Amino acid sequence: METIDFKKVYRPLYTAPKDTPVIVEVPPLQYLMVDGSGNPNTSPRFPEAMSGLYPVAYTLRFAIKAEEQVAYSVMPLQGLWWLPDGEFDFSVKDRWIWTLMIMQPDYVSEDRFETARESAKKKEPLPVFDDLRLEVFEEGLAAQIMHIGPYADEAPTIEKLHAFIHENGYSLRGKHHEIYIGDPNRSAPEKLKTIIRQPVQ
Repeated sequence: METIDFKKVYRPLYTAPKDTPVIVEVPPLQYLMVDGSGNPNTSPRFPEAMSGLYPVAYTLRFAIKAEEQVAYSVMPLQGLWWLPDGEFDFSVKDRWIWTLMIMQPDYVSEDRFETARESAKKKEPLPVFDDLRLEVFEEGLAAQIMHIGPYADEAPTIEKLHAFIHENGYSLRGKHHEIYIGDPNRSAPEKLKTIIRQPVQ
């Protein structure tokens, strides 16, 4: 049985300093994805999306372990956040549009994804399963920084990241990206770790 730690394989993408942002090159990677909108604290779509992503991610993990003799951990939850009419604004949560996603290894094919989705639907026939997709996301050049603390306190970290981008001759492009290294169900809010990433050009 081979064991792969994809957070180590893609270490630069899952680590970041908390004081000074860094520039990274993000290769094309595939993800389980599901879309939604609204404030994640109040929108019913947000918990629905989570209820769809994780059962499929774990079903795929178990299938690959059995079929390929490869063991790995389910990767951290990630989110793309944007507004329909401009750059991401942290203060207008009710207008946010978002995509939640979990990175998937190359072992996950479209056929395996469909099989896992149907298996999860049989166990709990939630409508959200029909909205899930497997998609390659090519982010490219980006700046990122680690935020430590509650999600509601991210604004100063985001401002620091954007200032770094402009001061170093880059401009913002694409969608605000967050990678949730910490588990809010297990970590105190002040200890949560979130990588804040912004594609640049």
